[in-house]
Formats: sequence, structure tokens, C-alpha cells
Amino acid sequence: MGMKPLALAALLSLGLPAQAEDALSEAVGDYMDFATYEQGLILPAQIDADVFASATFVDTRSAEQFEAGHIKGATHIEWREVPARLDELPESGLVILYCNTGSLSAQATFAARLLGRENVVVLQSGIIGWKTDAAYIPK
Repeated sequence: MGMKPLALAALLSLGLPAQAEDALSEAVGDYMDFATYEQGLILPAQIDADVFASATFVDTRSAEQFEAGHIKGATHIEWREVPARLDELPESGLVILYCNTGSLSAQATFAARLLGRENVVVLQSGIIGWKTDAAYIPK
């Protein structure tokens, strides 16, 4: 199938030929051509008790922020580490990545989805939005 897009991006930084850069651009373009506005994200209001019980939550903030408080049951993988630790994310079932507001976890989600993990979504508005707008928050 060829080289994974992010691996290709890393190699491009070493000065590969223009055809490799074109391949990366095409792969990203193909992904974005078929992505809907809602694809790859979940809103806090969509996380009811059933969704919460069946999803895997991954806190992508710093270790210090994770230790200071996180969504119950969440695991910690800093946002920059997601591509290298992709094998730690379940390949099936809903995987929800979050940070404080959703911006860094969105980057990690985009990388995971480019690498083929269509079950990974970003929690829009992050843990801040989840605390105020989640349909279910466990005790």
C-alpha cells in the first residue's frame, strides 16, 4: 500500500525528492476530500452513560495536567506521542482523545486518523467543555 503519510512526512524533512512530497500532499488531500465536518469529533453532550461506558478516553495533556485531574478511567498519552504509541489505542470501539480545549488533541486525532484509526475522535471543547456540557459525568 505504500508508506504511511506521517512516516513519509518525517522522511520529507530529510530532503526527499519532490515526488515524495507530492505523495504526502495527495494522501492528506484524499483524506480531507472525504472527511465530513462532523467526522473525527464528538461533543460533550453526546457522551451519555452508554457512550462513556463503551469508550476509551485518552488524555493528551502533559503528565502534570493529567495528574492534577482527568476524566475517570482515562489513560495518558501526550498529544505528540500519539503517532508513536498508536498501538496502545484500541483498533475497535470508540477512542476519545482530549486535552483542555480540544486543539492539541485535535492534532493527535488527525494524525491517528491519517494513520488509519477511523475509530479515534477528538472531544470538542476538551475537558473544560466536558465538565460543563457532558450528558453524563461519573461520580
